[in-house]
Amino acid sequence: MNNLNHIAIIMDGNGRWAKERNLPRTMGHKKGVEKVREIAIYANKLGVKCLTLYAFSTENWKRPETEVNYLMSLPKVFFKSYLKEIMENNIVIRMVGDMERIPSEAREIFESAIEQTKNNTGMVLNFAMNYGGQNEIVKAALKFANDYKEGKKDSLDEESFKDYLYTAGLPDVDLMIRTSNEQRISNFLLYQLAYSEFIFTDTYWPDFSCEDLDKCIEEFNHRTRRFGGLNETKNN
Repeated sequence: MNNLNHIAIIMDGNGRWAKERNLPRTMGHKKGVEKVREIAIYANKLGVKCLTLYAFSTENWKRPETEVNYLMSLPKVFFKSYLKEIMENNIVIRMVGDMERIPSEAREIFESAIEQTKNNTGMVLNFAMNYGGQNEIVKAALKFANDYKEGKKDSLDEESFKDYLYTAGLPDVDLMIRTSNEQRISNFLLYQLAYSEFIFTDTYWPDFSCEDLDKCIEEFNHRTRRFGGLNETKNN
């Protein structure tokens, strides 16, 4: 586990999980919230330094208003139920994305959780809310351009550009997991996933277990990461 610092997960399949059980889609999202608690606490115990979860994308606003409203109510449900346990497990809450469009109640709940956990020293549980990778890169470029114009910066490279991203200060993503077997990254962490390992699993997010995470980590540990170079000890 020492070589796996940052796991990112696209939590997909909540709606299909509910549909297969003749339940409303909201029940799939509710079950998904419970799964966040389970996987986050387990990842923290494994020694993962950061777990980033794709909770709501900039494209998800296209969903029916009733579903969007329900999704925006889930932060209150999550933190009301699990903040005490998060504190007991020394987990730090962070949030990435464009916060301006998030309803004030949901935003304030996140801000309160971030404030209450800021002195914890365990895993960072990082929620991507109203997040889009292309939007993040554009905003980062504009921030650099402004710094350049004001004389604060005179050069830029791949590494220093990370300071302008929402994920500034977090380790690079080692492993990206997407549940429900959709094999695309859906505008998620485009810059941060440059050399990540990808695993796509058939399991819907509400059914994704700690054992499933173990299997993903085991597969990750059997892969050779070359970062564009060569590993002379293995077949290339």
